[in-house]
This record gives sequence, C-alpha cells and structure tokens, in this order.
Amino acid sequence: MQLKTISPRYLILCGLALASHHGAQAAPPPGQLLASQCAQCHGTNGNGPGFDEVAGKSASELLKDLLEMKRRPVEGIMDRQARGYTDAQIKLIADYLAAHSGVAAATTDH
Repeated sequence: MQLKTISPRYLILCGLALASHHGAQAAPPPGQLLASQCAQCHGTNGNGPGFDEVAGKSASELLKDLLEMKRRPVEGIMDRQARGYTDAQIKLIADYLAAHSGVAAATTDH
C-alpha cells in the first residue's frame, strides 16, 4: 500500500479556511462588554434590587448621569466606576444600556 503525501500548500489552505471561519463570528454590540460591569449591581435587565434603575432611561439621560458622576468629587461607588472609563466608552455604555431597555440609543450624538 502506497501512502500519498499531502501538499504543504493544501495544509496551509485548510488552516486558513478554518481560521477564517472561526474569525467570522459576529462581534458583540459596541458597549456590551463595557456595560457588563453595570449588571453586577443594576442587574442584567437594568433593575437590580437596592440600586438606581437604569432600565427605561434614554441614552442621553444615561450619558449625562455617567459623565456627571465621572466629574464630581468622589461620593460613592458610581463616581469611582465612572472614572475608570473614557468619555467615548461611557457613550458606548449609555447607548448599549438604552438600546437594551427599550429606549432608543441614537439620542447621544454630541
């Protein structure tokens, strides 16, 4: 029985095909990963018990609130949390949270 050899080109093409298929997965929505921190207290639906509700707020409201928290003197956990993000990241978070609580996110174009 004679074994056939596999061309190195064939192996490379197979590897590239597998890699491109794996990399073709859709990226998560902008802000999703950043907003995952919010779910720790506010819950995955934006209504965590014992914390201010973020569900139902517009992206504009959330953006305004978060930027205010970032800039004011540290009074609580949210002031510290907000300081950990850039203004652009805060906008992504506000847009994501608003879009996933049934309120339009397109209102933060500043």
